[in-house]
Amino acid sequence: MVTEDPDYRYSLANERTYLAWVRTALALIAGGIAIRIFMSDVGSTWSVTLAAIGFTVLGGVLALTSLVHWGRVQRAMQRGEPLPSQRAPMILTGGIVLLAVIVLLGMLV
Repeated sequence: MVTEDPDYRYSLANERTYLAWVRTALALIAGGIAIRIFMSDVGSTWSVTLAAIGFTVLGGVLALTSLVHWGRVQRAMQRGEPLPSQRAPMILTGGIVLLAVIVLLGMLV
């Protein structure tokens, strides 16, 4: 049950955090597209193609995750509940490490 609107400063801070995650997601998507376009000019390997797809997908997942988290935080603030934990840093770190390993394996093979 919604009780009242939270202090606007907290809502704005939540929105700024959401927008920062969206900006990061857009950078990952743009990076994946740039990798694919650049590598098509100089020749690409399976690992670079997979990394380009991975960065693009990771950006999309991060954008969706940040939207869900923003909504959960807004609802928790309105209800006066404890704030939920953030999953985006774990997803981002895991995805970047996985993509780095894929590119490294592609370079060694």
